[in-house]
Amino acid sequence: MPIGAGTGPDHRHGGGIDGMKLTWTVHTLVLATPFRISRGVMSTRDAITVTATDPATGLCGHGEVVTSVYARLDVARIDTELRAVGVRGDDSISLDDALAHTHPAVAAAVWSAITDLRSCRDGVSVATYLGLPLLAQVPTARTVGIGTPEEMGAEAADLVGQGFGLLKVKADSDASESVRRLISVAAAAPGTELIVDSNEAWTAETALSVLADIRGLPVVALEQPLPAHDLDGIRDLRSRSEIPIIADESIHTLSDLDGLCGLADAVNIKLPKCGGIYRAYELATAARDRGMDVMLGCLVSSSLSIAPAVHLASLARWCDLDGHLLLAQDPWTGLGGEDGVLHPSGRNGLGVRRAWNEVS
Repeated sequence: MPIGAGTGPDHRHGGGIDGMKLTWTVHTLVLATPFRISRGVMSTRDAITVTATDPATGLCGHGEVVTSVYARLDVARIDTELRAVGVRGDDSISLDDALAHTHPAVAAAVWSAITDLRSCRDGVSVATYLGLPLLAQVPTARTVGIGTPEEMGAEAADLVGQGFGLLKVKADSDASESVRRLISVAAAAPGTELIVDSNEAWTAETALSVLADIRGLPVVALEQPLPAHDLDGIRDLRSRSEIPIIADESIHTLSDLDGLCGLADAVNIKLPKCGGIYRAYELATAARDRGMDVMLGCLVSSSLSIAPAVHLASLARWCDLDGHLLLAQDPWTGLGGEDGVLHPSGRNGLGVRRAWNEVS
């Protein structure tokens, strides 16, 4: 029986790691509507569910990795990397060593599965297992993809009606059109805060031009407005604007974080980008120690992929964990969020379950 939403093959593969049996299946996630950002448009993406099973108890934990053109991850590469993890794991080396040379998104899925299993074995939530509080309610931003100003305004009005109080508005390199879109969204969503995310599409001058034209709108931050390598541009923008800058594509590791001191006010930490829940915990703590705010972000994916970040929510100022809300059918349940607030189930482990009754 397939464990994914939508269509696609359900190929099951396996290996071993740290005495656990590691298996994975491939399926397709279908978006409710095509989602456009400055780099392209998405209507489906493949997802791989990773399952770690303890042969001694029969308990299992789950994680998810999704394909990404930007991250150069397709199904074949994910399968190859998971097979390599299984081979290295059979050598009785540490999990850190077994995953050291694995793509961070694949490593994140394996760590999620293992942490889900371990916390279930201990009879606690993942947050409790990590020594963190599990928040009963986690407000999340909702992303408005690129469209016409009228389309984006209508979507914003609908989202505000559902209960979302923070919208992340995607933008592209067209400054004048970005201004029209933002004005339309703000008019349609009174009282709602906006984070503008151009996914590296702007220059410093473009950003300053847009900000001048939208002065007075409730923009609380700019997310990765400039290319990650344009440090001089980021420095110039930050010196000439009081709007906080959130680093996204610029941040993967602790060394990246050190390089952003003085250039970013906050960092967007995504588990598939940094290598998993433990690396994300480490990054969030280090960012806070350096006086930076933390956003927890995600990719378009199922609740299974979103859940690990939810267990870190006590470390974040903002949560942008809406990837599962963009799907036509989520194959996992236990987070909610349709009203603008995630409601973790409180069950052991990640707290999500397969939505069997919702999957054909």
